[in-house]
Amino acid sequence: MSGQIEFGLYEILDDRFRPCTYGDTRLEQLHGDCRWAEGPLYVPAWRQLIWSDIPNDRILRWDESTGTVGVLRSVAGHSNGNTLDREGRLITCEQGNRQVTRTEHDGTVTVLASHYQGKRLNSPNDAVVRSDGAIWFSDPDFGITSDYEGHVAESEIGACNLYRIDPDSGEVQLAADGFRGPNGVLLSHDEQRLYVSDSRAGHIRVFDIREDGTLAGGGVHIEGKGSRFDNIRFDRDGRLWAAAFENGIHCYAGDGTLIGRILVPEPVSNLTFGGPKNNRLFITATTSLYSLVTSMSGTHRVPRHA
Repeated sequence: MSGQIEFGLYEILDDRFRPCTYGDTRLEQLHGDCRWAEGPLYVPAWRQLIWSDIPNDRILRWDESTGTVGVLRSVAGHSNGNTLDREGRLITCEQGNRQVTRTEHDGTVTVLASHYQGKRLNSPNDAVVRSDGAIWFSDPDFGITSDYEGHVAESEIGACNLYRIDPDSGEVQLAADGFRGPNGVLLSHDEQRLYVSDSRAGHIRVFDIREDGTLAGGGVHIEGKGSRFDNIRFDRDGRLWAAAFENGIHCYAGDGTLIGRILVPEPVSNLTFGGPKNNRLFITATTSLYSLVTSMSGTHRVPRHA
């Protein structure tokens, strides 16, 4: 199912947002048959956009060349966030299976994280991979509070934290705590800072990354002021884009000022950039996958490690 969504698309709150509005003036609905769509990831080698339909327990894929939608993986562990590692392998946060996995090039699946200090994780949500192979992932309890997006269960850890998978030992390490509902995880362009959204607290925190991979700081970078945040992305000009559920997509300048919004007809869960020019914004919003060819491009991080 696809079509054009006609309505007021951009809300300009600051003139710094105006250059972001020179692309498409309407959303394109690429698919509309999900229960709760999450975790969009553009895979350049496949020329496909994959995303999770969590309650339906499947990972879907949209083919850029043909416009067709198919199932990449069914019975997918109620997967949520997806990303790629430095070798192009798929990293997936499986809420239902309470683990983080890597899909190898031959299709086999390797479990990277399932426990911390002998206790089962809650329900991994989103992950990011640094160029040295370190993986940070958020672990809220969204997948164990009911059977809708996972399997109802008690938390063995008793907290919602951020973890790091060490690239050498594979050890799962506590990276940061003090969250109510950690969600989107994002590295800065130079890989010196880590941003984490907290959906229940309604803000985005920022950490400095030390040389040994541990984190410092963690203060609030952006206050949602009534908005809940899911995942977050940077564009190449340093603007921060945040999926804000009922309030569409928020765009923040480098100083943390909200400069504009993209209005979406359904509550927004996630966004990502993709396409040949990395200027196509893909949006997962409740039942649908939308796209928007934009006048800005997503960021490409500069690797710090050989």
